[in-house]
Amino acid sequence: FIMLASSCFTLLLSAAAAHSLHGRAVGPANAHLAHRITLCAAATEPAAAPPLVNDLMLRAARGQDVETVPVWLFRQAGRHLPEYTAYKAATGRNFLELLQHPADVAEVTLQPVRRYPLDAAILFSDILVVAEAFGLAVEMPGGKGIVVPEPLTSPADFSRLALPHSPDAASALVESRLPHVLEAVRLIRRDLAGRVPLIGFSAAPWTLFYYMVGGSSKKNQEEGERWLSDEPEASRRLLESLRLVVIEYLSMQVEAGAQLLQVFEAMGGFISPESFEEHALPHMRAIAAELKSRHPHVPLMVFPRGASYALDSLKDAGYDVLTLDETVPRPEARALLPDVCLQGNFDPKLLVDSSPEAVRAAAVEMLDALGPQQLIANLCEGLSGKEDPALVTVFIDAIHQYKVK
Repeated sequence: FIMLASSCFTLLLSAAAAHSLHGRAVGPANAHLAHRITLCAAATEPAAAPPLVNDLMLRAARGQDVETVPVWLFRQAGRHLPEYTAYKAATGRNFLELLQHPADVAEVTLQPVRRYPLDAAILFSDILVVAEAFGLAVEMPGGKGIVVPEPLTSPADFSRLALPHSPDAASALVESRLPHVLEAVRLIRRDLAGRVPLIGFSAAPWTLFYYMVGGSSKKNQEEGERWLSDEPEASRRLLESLRLVVIEYLSMQVEAGAQLLQVFEAMGGFISPESFEEHALPHMRAIAAELKSRHPHVPLMVFPRGASYALDSLKDAGYDVLTLDETVPRPEARALLPDVCLQGNFDPKLLVDSSPEAVRAAAVEMLDALGPQQLIANLCEGLSGKEDPALVTVFIDAIHQYKVK
């Protein structure tokens, strides 16, 4: 993209000119970009962006040596922080309402970076904003987690959705329905001022599909597999649309300023290995291939929670960082997954009411088992909101104090 002082406008270019501008071949997956290049100052990497002060995350993700193990946390922003609770009260907005306001998203994203010596910020958002963009309502009733109250019950319900079938249509959907997310990314990059890199993220297609047809992580857990079996053509159509949108959504986050990308296959535990291989993995491969084509220097991180059997295949697909859940034996992880950056897999339950000594010992045990190089310290699942910030600080400090040989 070219820096302009004015607001966005669209310039029509020939395929050859677009190829020259983007510096990448025009293949089937990105041919639409050859004819419509949006020039927007707000959506570009700032020409005078401050240099990155802390690049530990980027170096570890790329397999380069680090002098200190980098660390960030799933759900590091949000409800475990008293400043988040106070901010929500001051604004009078609930979680979902905060996500609609870029300034609020930027503030909440930065709160944990101010409190803790973390090595990355991650966009404060939710995986189901993509389902919302497709046209489904999303709610967060107290104590029940985020839900889709009226999930799809049959292919006839596709009439309720925007179902893009081309990269152009997917790009237009993201631009029209998720512009507030992209604006938040730009604000966060500005406010970080180079302190640490910013992670953008999305759910993977299967996880979004699971929520869109089942509605909840706690109920109707068999609906996703039932759709795959009983409605194969409709399932294929929905998953393909989701793949197109996830690619455009993540790519636009990079264009807005994200420096790493995390793909969450959060519902990997609710699909059989056979179905994962047939219905989930091909889309994750396509996402990695297209994002690597567009943004080869942006590391891709992936978390197939409950589907750790797929980690080796995801490595082959091009993901740079593989996240370990609680099922992966640490002593075997390096032998099973050599020559790749691993991420994880501290148990966040230890951050609720254990002792500082227990947290330090568990952190050292994890690093001893996984080794300090080609590792990003993180959790095996997201923070629940019950964690003690003092123990979170102990954990982060223990990671940084570990002697890297």
